Amino acid sequence: MEEYQAAIATSADAPLRQANESKKGSFRYLCIRYYASTPYKALDIKTRSWQRRALDEVAGEHGAKPVAMMQARHVRRLRDAKEATPAAANQLMKALRSLFSWANEAEETTVNPMIGVKKLKYRSDGHHTWTDDEIQQYYKRHQIGTKARLALDLLRYTTGRREDAPRLGRQHVRAGRVRFRQAKNEHRNPIDIDIPLHPALADSIAAAQVSKNMTFLLTEFGKPFTANGFGNKFKDWCRQADLPHCSAHGVRKATSAALAEAGATPHEIMAVTGHQSIKEVDRYTKAANRGKSADAAMRKLK
Repeated sequence: MEEYQAAIATSADAPLRQANESKKGSFRYLCIRYYASTPYKALDIKTRSWQRRALDEVAGEHGAKPVAMMQARHVRRLRDAKEATPAAANQLMKALRSLFSWANEAEETTVNPMIGVKKLKYRSDGHHTWTDDEIQQYYKRHQIGTKARLALDLLRYTTGRREDAPRLGRQHVRAGRVRFRQAKNEHRNPIDIDIPLHPALADSIAAAQVSKNMTFLLTEFGKPFTANGFGNKFKDWCRQADLPHCSAHGVRKATSAALAEAGATPHEIMAVTGHQSIKEVDRYTKAANRGKSADAAMRKLK
C-alpha cells in the first residue's frame, strides 16, 4: 500500500514537473498544463486517453514551438495531413478545441487558432447495425447458457455499450427491472437507466447460471472484463459465428432500430438507450416510418 500511495503521488506530480522542464509558452508546455488541470481530470478515462494521444502526436513534432505563433492555417495543415483518415483528423480537431478552450479560460494563452477551422466532411454509417438474420446466426453458433450468448443478450436487451455490459451483475437486477448508470460520461453527465427486465434476458441469465456473480460476465480467469477486453472477446465470438463485420455497438443500434420499427417514439427510445439528444435517435424512427409509409403507398397502387 505504501508503494501504491507513492505511485499515485508521483503520477499526480509528474505533469507539473514536466511543465517546469518544458519551455514556458511552448505547445508542449500548454499540453502538460492542460493534463494537470481540473477540467481534464474530470473527463472520463477514455476521453482523456484519446485526447492525450492526439495532442502528444502534435507535441512530438511541434512541441517546442511557441503557442502564440500558432494560427488557423497551421491547424488546417495538421488536419489535412490526416485526410486519408478523416475520423482521426476530426478527433484531433476536437482535442485541440478542448485544449484551447481551457487555455483561454485559464488565461494560459490569448490565442485560439481553432477559430474558423472546420471539420472534414465525409460520409460514414458508423458501426454496422445487426440484422435479425445476423442475430439468429449468432444464436445458432452460441446456444443459450453460454457466456457468448449472454453477452449478446445483455447488449441487446439493455442497449448498453461495451463499457456497460461487463459491469452488469445481480446487483443491477431488482424487482423485475434493470437499473444501472451508463459508463459513458458517468463523471460529467451521469445517465441512469431504469428499464424492465426483458423475459429473454432473464432466461439467458438463468441458463448461464451467473446470478450469484457480481458481474455476469467473467474472463477465463474468473475476473471481470475490462471494456477493451470485452470488446475484443465479443469480436472473437462474432468471428466464430462468421460475423466478422459485427460489433458490440452495432447491437445497440439494432435494438434502437427495432424499437423504432415497433412504433416506439423518439422519447421512448431515449428512455431505453440513454441518448440525450432527440437528433441521435431521430434517424431510427425516420427509417422505420419510411418503410411503413412505403408499405402503405404500395398497397394503394392498383
